This record gives sequence, C-alpha cells and structure tokens, in this order.
Amino acid sequence: MVIFNTQSPHQTHTLGAALGRVAQAGWVVALQGDLGAGKTCFAQGVGAGLQVSSDVVSPTFVLVAEHDGGRLPLLHADLYRLEQETELEGIGLEETLEAWPGVALVEWADRFPTILPLDHIQISLRIHEENKRSLEVQSVGAADEWVKRWAESIGSVHG
Repeated sequence: MVIFNTQSPHQTHTLGAALGRVAQAGWVVALQGDLGAGKTCFAQGVGAGLQVSSDVVSPTFVLVAEHDGGRLPLLHADLYRLEQETELEGIGLEETLEAWPGVALVEWADRFPTILPLDHIQISLRIHEENKRSLEVQSVGAADEWVKRWAESIGSVHG
C-alpha cells in the first residue's frame, strides 16, 4: 500500500493531475471514501492531467460522464445513487469499463466491487481534519506498475 497525505484540496487535485499525466489507456481507478473526502477533487485533477476539454464535475445525477479532447478520454462514474447491481446492468457500466479506450474513474466503487476489472487501482480517501486527507492506494491484479509509475512521478511517497 502507498499512502499520500494532503493538506489541502489543491494538493488532492495535484495528486490526481499527476496520475492523469502518467495514466495509460485501460487504467481503471476505483475511488472510495465518505462524502466530502475529496473523490471529485481528485477526479478533477485526473481530468486536468489528461487535459480533457470539459469540466469534470460529480456525475452523481447522470451516473456516467465522458470527457474527451485530452491525451486520453476520461470516463467518470458515480455509483452513490445506485442501490442494486441490476441498475448497473441497465447502464452497461461493466462492459464500458472493459472496452473504454482511456482512463476510467469510478466513485463509490466499493458499493459494487464486482463490476471492476481484475486489474485496477483502488484509492480510499480518508478525512483526518478539515483539509487534511490521506489517499490509501492499493494495486489490484497487475496494477502494481501503474501505482509505481504514478508514485515515481510525484517523488514524495509515504508507505
């Protein structure tokens, strides 16, 4: 496990941007954490790092948003409002994740972990104080190299 500590939303955004700059097609990132933990702030950073052309906002009400125009397209999904796995089948998210040609971020992924591909990065965002957060990063499957590449791009890793 790798742990990144942040002292501000800007630092959380910066970590996301670093991931976006090194990400490759097919990367799936599962984000989990309480409301207000920084999942969307991190996702906005990833979008900035990928240089997508549209604003990354929480897709809570649309469930899935696609962002193009960058180095790679970004798929941003939010499973917070879903209650049953059958609702996922209706939007085809599992199939979309398998075939997505860019980077996919799934907020509240811990609600339906079975839709995630075998290889992905899992990030648990934890609130410690008002702006202090930690991002606990685990590679799942063959994603070790993904996390290593991201961590090396940042230069200050704790874990």
